[in-house]
Amino acid sequence: MTQHITKLEAPGPHGPVLVGRGLIRDLDAHLPEVFGELPDQIFIIHQPSLAQVAENLRVQLAPHFRRVLMAEIPDAEDAKRVQVAEWLWQLLGQSDFTRSDAIIGLGGGATTDLAGWVAAAWLRGVRVLQIPTTVLGMVDAAIGGKTGINTNEGKNMVGAFHPPAGVVVDLDILDSLSRNELVTGFTEAVKIGFIHAPEILDLIEADPERATDPATDEFRRILELAIQYKLDVTAADLRESGQREMLNYGHTLGHAIEHTERYQWRHGAAVAIGMHFAAELARLSGRLSDAAADRHLRILELLGLPTGYPADRWPTLLSVMHRDKKARGQLLRFVVLDDIGHPTIMTAPDESLMFAAYQEIAS
Repeated sequence: MTQHITKLEAPGPHGPVLVGRGLIRDLDAHLPEVFGELPDQIFIIHQPSLAQVAENLRVQLAPHFRRVLMAEIPDAEDAKRVQVAEWLWQLLGQSDFTRSDAIIGLGGGATTDLAGWVAAAWLRGVRVLQIPTTVLGMVDAAIGGKTGINTNEGKNMVGAFHPPAGVVVDLDILDSLSRNELVTGFTEAVKIGFIHAPEILDLIEADPERATDPATDEFRRILELAIQYKLDVTAADLRESGQREMLNYGHTLGHAIEHTERYQWRHGAAVAIGMHFAAELARLSGRLSDAAADRHLRILELLGLPTGYPADRWPTLLSVMHRDKKARGQLLRFVVLDDIGHPTIMTAPDESLMFAAYQEIAS
């Protein structure tokens, strides 16, 4: 039986986020709360490692719907390609999938990004229920309605804002993840700590092992703080025209690292380095105190996250950042901190300042 469900909500089109244990096992009981009027057909998009979970879900849901379909997509960023999306649209067309039907995205952040984009584009928008199975997906990728796929020019360059009908965060699914998967995904929660919720940082510093253990109250508290903040920001700024841009803390350099590494790095590892860089950029510009900048390094190291990148990669990273969707024309924009919990935008910093900040993190 499902126990201790937390329902997180914010005004606007984004559906509720249910947090608890046993939610996937009892999903049929929660679908009316998410969808209201139930779909006629369900289409489950899942990654290979979750084939059995998806099959169990199909069997559970089959009595409640005319048809429950499944499609297995590649792992990680290999899924976020237009060819994969095109194949899924073909399956939807062959199944006479209408606006009254719904898609379920079952997997990590790449899977929910793709499932959301497929749902956003099909018939100009069908409902999607996201079931993230990684920490990264739970605190970031599946929340907020940003969907997308990658191109040769960069990450998430093609996409849409398409809020999900709901998100199911089942903590049971995290019990089988490796320590490395947990911690790298945890980076997005750390980001929320720096830009909004210092309580997250306090919990990590007090006991990093308990803070990153899905069985603890501390872990769940951090997860719920991060999710609620993203929901609140999304409600106020769906299309990233203002406050939502602050969620890109660490992502400008982080995305450039991911692109340079051909997406073989975990997103959280790249963003960790990006946050360290942003802290040094703010420190050198006189915005951020030494203590606050040093706290970045300390917390990232407590979690065993990377904090540096090779010195000779700077020209490549700078070129990639200029093509990033967060740039405005040729003007680079970085989210930086004036203090912990007080993010702001730094536009077009001098290249010598950026180079100096990069030397502080170069390995």
